[in-house]
Amino acid sequence: MIKVEKLSKNFGNFTAVNDISFSVKKGQVLGFLGPNGAGKSTTMKMITGFLSASSGRILVCDEDVEKKPIAVKKRIGYLPEGAPAYGDMTVVGFLRFIASVRGFNGVEKENRINSAVEKSNLQDVLHKTIETLSKGFKRRVGLAQAILHDPPVLILDEPTDGLDPNQKHEVRELIKEMSKDKAIIISTHILEEVDAICDRAIVIANGGLQFDGTPRELEAKSIYFNSVRLTVDGYPSLNVEKIIADLPCVSRIEIIHCVEDKTSYQIFSKDGTPISRQINDLAHKQEWIVDELVVEKGRLDDVFRRLTQNELDMGDSSADTSQEVA
Repeated sequence: MIKVEKLSKNFGNFTAVNDISFSVKKGQVLGFLGPNGAGKSTTMKMITGFLSASSGRILVCDEDVEKKPIAVKKRIGYLPEGAPAYGDMTVVGFLRFIASVRGFNGVEKENRINSAVEKSNLQDVLHKTIETLSKGFKRRVGLAQAILHDPPVLILDEPTDGLDPNQKHEVRELIKEMSKDKAIIISTHILEEVDAICDRAIVIANGGLQFDGTPRELEAKSIYFNSVRLTVDGYPSLNVEKIIADLPCVSRIEIIHCVEDKTSYQIFSKDGTPISRQINDLAHKQEWIVDELVVEKGRLDDVFRRLTQNELDMGDSSADTSQEVA
């Protein structure tokens, strides 16, 4: 549905996007991650035809964006950064305008509008002007115009930005439902969104591709992947730390906190393999009173920070580098 080949974009001497390639299939939701200024929005604008590429090629539904921009735009629903719209229009007036631009009229036009309004939950603000709406409602108006023509490809730049938790849940459920027969790219800063709705993730930094894989594969690159948080009765003990650290499967151990005569340790796996059984067996053998033993699946914020700061060895998911992100 989407194929990006060796895509680059230069603004004078500045390279915003540098030779990235990826593809998105029907039924996939791709999380597009990166720090501010990484090139996410620039890439999305090139895919949708709002910016021309300096080099490389983009195909959407087998159509070349550069050669057939109108044909491509017919197949794309695009929610740009900031959800721009005409502030002096009412919500329903704006959606009628978009429907007309898309070539709908009569009963089909009204049906398309009603469907987009229902999916975006805009019934209560239909006759309000867009400039009077909250940031969250403006975002939902932007989403409604993007899905109005039921396109096979959706490009959504921060679709849940400004939404409250209930609204975020609604939009995520809508995206998951729509993904069954669409290819969807979501740019987001919200790492929990990758877990919630994406089946694939791309991380870019400094204009270049740093990671392309599943959310599980991304989590597996965390230093916390398969680490164990162990809470036992008693104050911090050098003896406990040494006994655990001597296990061949353990790379290191840290004290997290000590509260009410209970001490919590973070125990890191040497090579990312599961260590919970060994820790549990050791605790039983030493007759420690265990209050909690939790296996971590990995922390996306840890991986994101190290990927985007070039601190992660891409060939080693258990790289023993720096610590927890605030």
